[in-house]
Amino acid sequence: MSFRWASASLPACTCRDPHLIALLQRVAEASVRVEGETVGQIGPGLLVLLCAERGDAEKEADALMAKLLAYRVFNDAQGKMNLNLGQVGGGLLLVPQFTLAADTRSGTRPSFTPAAPPDEARRLFDYAVARATALHAPVQTGRFGADMKVGLINDGPVTFWLQVTPTH
Repeated sequence: MSFRWASASLPACTCRDPHLIALLQRVAEASVRVEGETVGQIGPGLLVLLCAERGDAEKEADALMAKLLAYRVFNDAQGKMNLNLGQVGGGLLLVPQFTLAADTRSGTRPSFTPAAPPDEARRLFDYAVARATALHAPVQTGRFGADMKVGLINDGPVTFWLQVTPTH
């Protein structure tokens, strides 16, 4: 079997506007370990890798959390993705991951210039966690700035890249 990439059908990214990024994965289970200790763990639900870029603010975090929690990625009785996290009572594991902001357009080493500075990224991650906790339970997290070991059993697999563009 051979695969042919139809690049003409994919939108070209010609700019590098900042975006709050969430890579969400529907999981049967997921966990995060730091130095051998489990710091976050869920059963069925969503594992979300979260990244703030320069220029992101609370407004974008609010919009991303609302979209993420309403996103219909769970199967209904007919097997269609019509249910959101709250409707299935799933867990939410939020993990900070600045590498999602990597600029890989040139060379063989990624640039992380688009990522928010660490203090700002930590503030936005903590804010997003607080918003998610206010809107949904249970919420677990990874540890900002730590060397984390993330384990998961992807359900599907079902993986989506969500972005919210800052509004100025």
